[in-house]
Amino acid sequence: MPAITVTDIGKAFGSVRAVEKLSFTAEPGRVTGFLGPNGAGKTTTLRMILGLVRPSAGTALIGGRAYANLPSPLTTVGAVLEAAAFHPGRTARIHLLALCTAAGIPTGRVERVLELVDLAGAADRRAGGFSLGMRQRLALASSLLGDPPVLILDEPANGLDPEGIHWLRVLLRGLSAEGRTVLLSSHLLAEMEQTADDLIIISGGRLVAAGTVDELIGGRGGLEQTYLELLRGTR
Repeated sequence: MPAITVTDIGKAFGSVRAVEKLSFTAEPGRVTGFLGPNGAGKTTTLRMILGLVRPSAGTALIGGRAYANLPSPLTTVGAVLEAAAFHPGRTARIHLLALCTAAGIPTGRVERVLELVDLAGAADRRAGGFSLGMRQRLALASSLLGDPPVLILDEPANGLDPEGIHWLRVLLRGLSAEGRTVLLSSHLLAEMEQTADDLIIISGGRLVAAGTVDELIGGRGGLEQTYLELLRGTR
């Protein structure tokens, strides 16, 4: 299973440096939590890993290759960067079938991923009528179509109720237990504490801390307290 390796990556938009000399690794078989305040550079970093934004410096590699050089990117990496990338008039099933056809993925995967994300009962409803939580589930289903060994998820719990958040935690832990690499951005610190194995914390586009959840918390308080202390430079 491939790892995600980010080395001294940077991105400037004009005079604004969104990310600067950021390095970290997300390992197979583990959920790596990616934390930082709004504007910290998390989404820009994820987009650089996925080849959607060209780095100004450094590299972002998946299994030692840039995303653009992967021989089969759609069956190597599944990504959720937003929950609205679908035609509102299509049903969930038709949306997924269209993605399979475009990507050369066997259409038999559609029923499997609908079951995985608990959307089988809504598969023939138009996606435009879905709640935010259901759109998140559909986006996650799309990312799983190619049965990828790597998942990159930006705030996948947005719009999920507490039961849905618990379901997502169980799903992600199960996927990582299969050996997959899961890189997860979220603002839900208490949930991240229960879901992630490793944490990457950034602020102002720079690395603040990296390590396992147990290493960073160190038996003192929970993740929320640790996170705030790290951002303030008091830990």
